[in-house]
Formats: sequence, C-alpha cells, structure tokens
Amino acid sequence: MIQATLRLYKNSYSGLTKRIWLLSLVMLINRSGTMVLAFMTLYCRHLGFSTKQAGLVVAIYGMGAVTGAFLGGKVSDRFGFYYTQFCALFFGGILFIILGQMRSYESICIVTFLLSMVNESFRPANSTAIAHYSNEKNRTQSFSLVRLAINVGWGIGSALGGLLASIDYHLLFWTDGITNIAASFMLLWVLPKVPLSQQKAASPHPQDVKTAATPYRDKPFLWFLLLQVLFAVCFFQLFTTVPLYFKEGLYLSEFWIGAVMSFNGILIALFEMVLVFKLEGRRPYLQLMCYGTLLMGVSYAILNIPSGNGLLVAMGFSFMITIAEMIAMPFMNSYYISRSTQQNRGQYAGLYTMAWSVAQVIGSSLGALAAYQLGFFNLWMLIAALCVITAVGYARLLRKSN
Repeated sequence: MIQATLRLYKNSYSGLTKRIWLLSLVMLINRSGTMVLAFMTLYCRHLGFSTKQAGLVVAIYGMGAVTGAFLGGKVSDRFGFYYTQFCALFFGGILFIILGQMRSYESICIVTFLLSMVNESFRPANSTAIAHYSNEKNRTQSFSLVRLAINVGWGIGSALGGLLASIDYHLLFWTDGITNIAASFMLLWVLPKVPLSQQKAASPHPQDVKTAATPYRDKPFLWFLLLQVLFAVCFFQLFTTVPLYFKEGLYLSEFWIGAVMSFNGILIALFEMVLVFKLEGRRPYLQLMCYGTLLMGVSYAILNIPSGNGLLVAMGFSFMITIAEMIAMPFMNSYYISRSTQQNRGQYAGLYTMAWSVAQVIGSSLGALAAYQLGFFNLWMLIAALCVITAVGYARLLRKSN
C-alpha cells in the first residue's frame, strides 16, 4: 500500500523538464510573500474605509489587471516572455512597497491600479513560458507543478500574512515587495535567456484541435472566456468577501483567517499533482471544469450552514473549494493552450488572463455590494446558483465541441 502510494507520487512528478522545476522555484519564492491581496479588504477596513470602498479598491486592482493582461500578452509575443516576466516581477515589487506608504483613499486607488497593471502582465508571459518549457504530454502536469509552487507559496504567505497583519499591516507590503524583487533576480539567475526567435519556433500541435490565426475568431474559445468570467467571479469571492465574512460573520481573528487560507495551499501541495496525473486524458477538459464548478457551488452553500463553531465552517468551506479548484483549474490552462500556436500563444494567454481580471472587477465590486445590501447569506446562495449556471455552460460547450 505504502509502496504503491509512493510510486503514484513519483509517477505524478516524473517527465517534467528541469526548466519547469526552476520556474516553479521562482514562483515559490514570489508567492511566499503573496499576502497583500488576501488582506486588502481587511487593510482598507483597518484604515477606516467602508466595506463598499474596500470592495472598490479590489475592483480597481482588477481594472489594472485587465490592462496588464492585455499588454502582457502583446508584449510577450512581441519581445518574448523572458524579460516580460522579469520586468513585471521587479517593478511590481517596487510598487508593492510604494502602496504600503499610501494613506489617502485616492492615492491607494491610483497605486493599486498601477501595481495590478504591472503585476498582472506577468501572467500571460508566465503561461507562455510554461507552454514553451513543456510538451503536449506533460503540459497539464507542468502547469500543475507551477500551480503547486504558487499554492505552497500562497499557504506560506497566508499564514505569515495573518501573523504579520496581527502585528502591523504595513509589513505585508514590504514582504510582498521584497519577495517579488527576489523572484525577479532568481529568474535571471536560474533560467537561461530564451531568444524571441526560439520562442516562436514552430512546434508540433495536436491535429484534432482546429486552431484560428487569431483568438478573436476562435468562437469556442470566446465562449470559454465568457464561462471563465463567470467561474472567476465566484472563485474571487475567496479573496474579497470571504475574508470579510470570516471576520465579521464567523468572528475569526486575522491569525485564524490566515491559517484557514493557508489550508488551501497545503491541500493543493499534497494532492493536486496526483489528482491531475490520475485525471489527465480520462475525461475531456470541459467535463472536469463542469464537475469542479459544481463542487465550488457546494462550498459556498457550506458557508450558510448554521454552526456554533465558525472555524469548523471556514475549514469545511476551504476544504471543498480546494477540491473544486484542483479538479477544474489545472485543465483550464491546457484547454486554451491546446487551441493556440507558438505564434499567437501570448494573445490567447493574454485574453485568458483578461477574463480573470474582468471577473476580479465584477466579482469584488458586486460581491461587496451584495454583501452590504443583501447580507452574506443571500450572497452565498447567489454565488452557488451562479456556479450551477456556469457548470451547465461548460457541459453545453462540451456537447457542441463533440
């Protein structure tokens, strides 16, 4: 039994390139300091701003992210993913530190927009890099390994962030900034430069997937983006209204909020690679997204379970939404990568990232507004219903694709 388990874990991590491992190390360093976004709504409340104002700040982050995602995809295709990643990490780190020095609401909004625009330009470049360093057979595993590094870092950052926030919120910004800058130089140190000509070199492409010269003419992909917006609107409540509910509805301290958030990263670190290894090739990507989205709806419904133990409800939610995330999200990247080529991959990645950024704007602003106007109970029921609608959308897209 033990040997079979160990062999399963070994197989789950085998076949990945050295550069994917090194890129994952860079992401681990970077994400170990990721704590500002998770505590941004609480920080704004700490400064005396209203719940609506706090939600607007996170929405502004999403607006900057939309711009950054679009520019990141274009810049990655034009100048290469290598230096696009470096610049996004380095200048993003500087802006994190600057943001921590802002005190007025207006200045926080302006710097938040600039920070997200720079920081989020990293994502399409990073997705292009993962696709370049992997092949068709190990692509989902490669994305999952990087996600694992991100989530281990997220677990470390959330736990550390809860501790630092209980001491001084401004320590979050310094830590996030320093780890961003450290990751940028680690990228230059451990990964060799990839010339643009090498990045755009033709590579084998699945013959059963019809690709378009531009993502704007790829209708299944555009429908997929719409579903991604709906999915991400639900998922992003995890970073905006959920921490507020943990504090104001379940009466958890910052320390326990950080601990619950880190539980997500721990579960992903332990089980996602194995789960991806077992699921890859056994079900269509869209079907797995459908299943994961339904489970995410269940997770939000859990928040409405009456209980005298707020921590137990929070842990139950975190467990279920993590299972949902592990089933759906690793295969989202593989789906859009399978529809792209080396020449337009940055544009596909940019639009995919933009969909998530648009959802961040919608989800954070409307989520905070709904919590304020309707109460948390009704918000969670609405989010659960939206998850069901999105899951039906994935199922319909799958039927049309067959």
